Amino acid sequence: MTTPLHTLLDRVRSAPDGPTVGAIFDYDGTLIDGFSGLSFIRDRFKRRQLGPTEAARIAQAAIRGVRTPEEFAEFLDWSLRAYHGRGIEELREMGREIFDDDIAMRLRPETWALLEVHRAKGHTLVLASSGTSLQLEAIADATGIEHVIATQMEVVDGRVTGKLAHQAPWGPFKAAQVTELATGLGVDMDQSFAYSDGDEDIPLLAAVGNPTAVNPRPELRREARQKKWPVLEGAPVGGSFGVTAPARTAAMLSSFAGGAALAGPIGLLRRSGRAFVDTTIGLASGLSLNLGGVDVQVLGGAEYLTSARPCVFIFNHRSNLDAFVLMNLLQKDVTAVAKQEVADLPGFGQFFRMADVAFIDRSDSTQARQAIQPAIDKMTTEGVSLVMAPEGTRWRTPGLGPFKKGAFHIARQAGVPVVPIVMSGNGELLPPGTPVVRSGTVKVEVLPPVDVPSWDLQAMDECVEQVRSDMLHTLIELIAA
Repeated sequence: MTTPLHTLLDRVRSAPDGPTVGAIFDYDGTLIDGFSGLSFIRDRFKRRQLGPTEAARIAQAAIRGVRTPEEFAEFLDWSLRAYHGRGIEELREMGREIFDDDIAMRLRPETWALLEVHRAKGHTLVLASSGTSLQLEAIADATGIEHVIATQMEVVDGRVTGKLAHQAPWGPFKAAQVTELATGLGVDMDQSFAYSDGDEDIPLLAAVGNPTAVNPRPELRREARQKKWPVLEGAPVGGSFGVTAPARTAAMLSSFAGGAALAGPIGLLRRSGRAFVDTTIGLASGLSLNLGGVDVQVLGGAEYLTSARPCVFIFNHRSNLDAFVLMNLLQKDVTAVAKQEVADLPGFGQFFRMADVAFIDRSDSTQARQAIQPAIDKMTTEGVSLVMAPEGTRWRTPGLGPFKKGAFHIARQAGVPVVPIVMSGNGELLPPGTPVVRSGTVKVEVLPPVDVPSWDLQAMDECVEQVRSDMLHTLIELIAA
């Protein structure tokens, strides 16, 4: 029997507040789907830094598995030698690049949601993994986890020696290091939580009062069943998209052009560019999503998509799929703000220009203000609403990045409300940097209009943060829905 995510979230919410409660997260298989070390191995392969002997050892370890502390120590001994003589700062930068380019898209929404609820409760967040600090620093930074237990490499004069600095945190040694850290921080392990997928982490899970096995491996699954530990089964993230995904993606993109072609005669008949744009938005976006196998479910607040117009719609930005979903939701009388590079996309750039999208150079604030002004004028004179991502760019985790205040200042200037749209699933169906779309469901919740023009300018920062907090809470509930 698996435990629903909403039950696990409620368990966290019912726990005591404050830092005496710990929330300990494993990394590989728990916070992310898969093994981060493979991303580093692929990077070395691409750089031609992986010899045949080492490749054979990696394949053997993958097939056999690492079953004992001795086998893990042997695995580390020969794998760390690959970094001998490399500068630690160079390796740290490499780790950040690998995380951003390959690993971030594999973060599990379910364990991210649990982490965020622990954060809201003021619990002490700990990332504990046998992975090296190179693998863990970027994820700790992206998720805001302050305390990290990792395999530390020996560094002399700024260069890695290829040796361990101390005992690697694997199996019972990992449980011991977590317990030692908890004692130093005043964390009560009996009230604390731990999450892991690995058989070797049975001692860690047994050391806390609230363990959870996440997509557990066989031995851990048996232990969880015997001890009645909760089991969370997270959906696959990243990995294979299936043999039909390229064909679906091609159909999705080409159908947008087909929808635009069908809408052309309507624009000509009405002698209206706006009629062409609106018809294309409604027709082509729905057709594209259907052929791409993407189902959009609005779970609440659908009435706010029309009742508050004109307005500034804001949304959490995770994927290129966002644009298709938003067009399908909003249908007509809407334009957007996008980065300058979007204007150069074949076909889409021309259509977005016809839709009066404001293309901005994020490095040039003067140009950005000038580009947005016509969209503001259309809100006040033609009732055309504006769509903006307050994060300013796609966010690399399932959560929300810091909000910029531009959308809220625009709403205040135009005298219109802000309507938040929260979407869950886009980043998993079309992860950043991937060329094909997975079939699946995008869940949407539309929040009530926010009367930004009535805000006290002196309290702008606090008001914006409250909107972000409301969207974050909604996103967590969508993931658990």
